[in-house]
Amino acid sequence: MGLNIFTIRKAVAKMNEHNFYMNKAINLAKKGYGKTNPNPLVGAVIVKNGIIIGTGFHKAFGLSHAEVNAINNATEDVFDSTLYVNLEPCSHFGKTPPCVNAIINAKIKEVVIAMKDPNPLVSGKGIEILEQAGIKVTLGVLEQKAKILNEIFIKYITLKKPFVILKSAMTLDGKIATYTGNSKYITGEIALKHTHNLRNRISAIMVGVDTLIIDNPFLNTRLKNKNGNCPIPIVVDSTGKIPLESKVINSEKGLILATTSKINKDKEAQLLNKGVKIIKCDSENGKVNLNTLMDELYKINIDSVLLEGGGNLNWSALQSKIVDKVFFYYAPKLIGGQTAKTSVEGIGFASLNDAIDLKDIKFKKIGEDFLVEGYLSK
Repeated sequence: MGLNIFTIRKAVAKMNEHNFYMNKAINLAKKGYGKTNPNPLVGAVIVKNGIIIGTGFHKAFGLSHAEVNAINNATEDVFDSTLYVNLEPCSHFGKTPPCVNAIINAKIKEVVIAMKDPNPLVSGKGIEILEQAGIKVTLGVLEQKAKILNEIFIKYITLKKPFVILKSAMTLDGKIATYTGNSKYITGEIALKHTHNLRNRISAIMVGVDTLIIDNPFLNTRLKNKNGNCPIPIVVDSTGKIPLESKVINSEKGLILATTSKINKDKEAQLLNKGVKIIKCDSENGKVNLNTLMDELYKINIDSVLLEGGGNLNWSALQSKIVDKVFFYYAPKLIGGQTAKTSVEGIGFASLNDAIDLKDIKFKKIGEDFLVEGYLSK
C-alpha cells in the first residue's frame, strides 16, 4: 500500500524543517573563515519545541568546537532537543575532548548531520557512538552544500595535500597587464574586495619571483573595518633571485621561499637571517617541483593555497595538476598587445584535445566586473 498524502506532507515538512536549520548551521560555520585552518568550518544549532535555544560555531583552531559552544550558549536546558551540525561530531581527543561526549551528557535526543567526517580514520565513528547512546541520528541533510563549504578540509584530510585555488584578474581579451607591464588595477574596487575576502579564507598565498620583483606586493589581506586573516606568503624562486628589500620578507606570518639547490649559499644565509623559511624542492628541469612543495606544505599544516602567480607559474601549476579550482575575474576592457602578459602562458597545449576542462562552473557579476568560478576536471 502506497503512502497517503498526509504521510508525504509530514515527510516534506520535516525535510524543509531540517533544511532550514541546517542552512543556519552552515551560515554560522562561515564565521570561522580564515581562523579554523586546518580544522573544518563547523556550525551548530540546537532546537527545542520549534525554537532555537542555542547556536555556536568553531571560532578558531584549538578552541571549543561548534557543538560544545552551542550547548554552552543555550538559553535553557538542552535535554530532549535536536542538534543540527554540518559535520559529524568528533569522537576522538585532539586539541579538545570528543564532542559526542558533550552531546550524550547533555541528553540531546536527536542529531541532524549534513555529512560524515571525511577522515577515513574516524568517519562514521561519531555517528555510531551517538546511536549506541540511544540518540537518533539523521544524516545527509544539505550534504552537497556542506561538502562545498569544507572542500578545503576534505582534500587536506583525505589526500594530504593543500587545496589550491588559481586566481587571476584579466581583461576580456585575457590580458593581465599592458605591454608596458601596467596592471594596477584591471578590475574594479568591488572585485578587489572580493579577492581580499578570498585571501581571508585560505592559509597561504603563492606567487612567482618575477611577479614579486615587478610588483613588490605585501601579499596581505586588506578589508575595511575588519581584521582579516593574512595568509602565509610563498614565493616560488628556483635560483634565489628575490630582492632582500622585498616587502613580503617582513610579513607578519613569515615568508616561505620555495627554491632549489641552485640558490646561492650566501643569499640563503641572508634570507634565513631575516627569518625566511626555505623549502628546497628540486625537479628534473631545475625548477621548483610543485608537487613536492605541496607535500611539504601539508607537513606544516597549510591546508590551502591561493595562487596569484604570473602566467608561467600558473601554467606550471596546471601542468603539475596541483590546481583544484579557478577564480577568473574579467574586467569589461580590451587592451590588446602581442607581448602583453596573459593569465596562463608557458608552452601551452599543442592540441585542443589536451585542453583542461572545467566543471561545475558559476558566473557572477561583481560590480562592473565578472567572475568565472569552476573546478578542474582531473
